Amino acid sequence: MAYEAKDYVLPAGLQYALEGAIALNRPLLLTGEPGTGKTTLADWAAWHLHQVYAAKGIDFAPKPLRFSTKTNSQARDLFYVYDALSHFQAANLRREEALSVSDFIELRALGKAIVMSNPTPQLAGLTRDELPEKPRGSVVLIDEIDKAPRDFTNDILDEIDQQRFRIMEHNQTVERGAAEIPIVTIMTSNSEKNLPDAFLRRCAFFHIEFPKPGSPVLRKILQTHLGEPTGAAKKAYDELVGFFFQAREASVRKKPATAELLGWLKLLELNGYFEEKDAAKRREQLEYNLSFLVKTREDLEAVRKLL
Repeated sequence: MAYEAKDYVLPAGLQYALEGAIALNRPLLLTGEPGTGKTTLADWAAWHLHQVYAAKGIDFAPKPLRFSTKTNSQARDLFYVYDALSHFQAANLRREEALSVSDFIELRALGKAIVMSNPTPQLAGLTRDELPEKPRGSVVLIDEIDKAPRDFTNDILDEIDQQRFRIMEHNQTVERGAAEIPIVTIMTSNSEKNLPDAFLRRCAFFHIEFPKPGSPVLRKILQTHLGEPTGAAKKAYDELVGFFFQAREASVRKKPATAELLGWLKLLELNGYFEEKDAAKRREQLEYNLSFLVKTREDLEAVRKLL
């Protein structure tokens, strides 16, 4: 079963948080364990808002613009990159040609969203990017923002607030388009403790709790990704999900998350676990596939004791 953005299962309250962030024009900061669906919300939001705004006659990108935060990310990286080395090399190779600095500037996630909301001919000539013919809204995903140096979040406060940035090579400030062209910023973090208070004050916030045993959200996630089990397979699924929660309790380094559960169940299904009648062979499959559920030696040793 192929997963699509529309299949995302929203935890209770998350859509209210997203809509509130849009209404207040604030970025939405999502926290939660790895594997709880923080990043994939951006795909659902872009898909959902594409339809919502299309009904209003507003162009909206159906997929998010992504920025993967690195430990050495700088504020400018969120908006654009200037390839100074390639510019220098090209200038030396083509001395007689007048090279434009714009050919060596490329927009990044939030910078592209801002320019797409206001694609005037003047802005279109500042970079090498192709822009839409009319203003377009978009979702911007800033993934794992807690990885960035502390200066990163401090340096982007005003830019995110005002939704504008400066291209230093052109000495020009680029501003967003009309307010009805939305720019929806979603940021993910595995922990809010590393983020400055001033930054947190300017965000809408939602924490995604890990689903509890028997949770309707978890059942719907499993059904969406794996289909609805029937008969003996349903009983086996329920037992495996119960074992998964025991494994979470037993793990000492890294608790398995929803992504590990889905991959593990899918692998067992592919290996014929649910059709296997021999209990010893089923147990053998569980043991040999545990490394797809837990990812450290200490956790593997702890979880093996549960078999």
